[in-house]
Amino acid sequence: MFVFINSANGDNGTQAPTEESEIIFLGTGTSEGIPRVSCLTNPLEKCSVCSKAVEPGNKNRRLNTSILIRYAKSSGRSNILVDAGKFFYHSALKWFPTFGLRTIDAVIITHSHADAIGGLDDLRDWTNNVQPHIPIYVANRDFEVMKKTHYYLVDTSVIIPGAAVSELQFKIIQEAPFIIQDLEVTPLPVWHGSGYRSLGFRFGNVCYISDVSEIPEETYPLLKDCELLIMDALRPDRSSSTHFGLPKALEEVRKIKPKRTLFTGMMHLMDHDKVNEYLATLMNTEGLDVQLSYDGLRVPVKL
Repeated sequence: MFVFINSANGDNGTQAPTEESEIIFLGTGTSEGIPRVSCLTNPLEKCSVCSKAVEPGNKNRRLNTSILIRYAKSSGRSNILVDAGKFFYHSALKWFPTFGLRTIDAVIITHSHADAIGGLDDLRDWTNNVQPHIPIYVANRDFEVMKKTHYYLVDTSVIIPGAAVSELQFKIIQEAPFIIQDLEVTPLPVWHGSGYRSLGFRFGNVCYISDVSEIPEETYPLLKDCELLIMDALRPDRSSSTHFGLPKALEEVRKIKPKRTLFTGMMHLMDHDKVNEYLATLMNTEGLDVQLSYDGLRVPVKL
């Protein structure tokens, strides 16, 4: 099932939230995750980051990039998930019980790579046992991909009677503001490699851009007065064809001028403590409040 979503009209008439909202980082790593199996099984060279990542509680352990917005409103909290990648089950297994999360009130999709949509099938646990369905907010170009990769979730008529699959309601979004659970969401169009469109999203004064190689000029006005910027930073030395590296990400921070920045999407060359030690020096030299995020990080926000 799918419908097209109209643009938001600004005032949604809701009352001020009575509780504090928060962002929970369900994953902060690359598509392959950290630690890499190839690093742990390499008899000739030890990867220090992957070796640390196997230690319990180590912040170098990273699953597919994803956040959950725990939105506080007058009628209670809503859980809005951004992306359900191929490691979503493992993230949910760790953090949903830890933080007392149960429902998934909506899922927003940034793009249609496996690290963003590979876990849609795992949503069956929620729609079979917690709630009747989950709305999926997705751009039409990515929905067209899902018709192939998740054809049985899009067209449930092909399912064998009695089989249990995720009950999803696909809602097609445009590159214009829309409303989810009384929260206005503004898409932030970016490039994720040459000719490949991905979406970041703005929630209040929180801006989330997880997969980006270039920010188009028309997107910068949408980032104005951003208080918390969550942005892609793959590796410490350079950018790739599809992702910002740390130097480019820092250039963008200087241009956007958020009050605070948390980087996400880090590969195994990014040692959490060492990189954060360097980033902390930028507060003294440039007044930049920048750090790496980590799986399980909770950040209070006003939405």
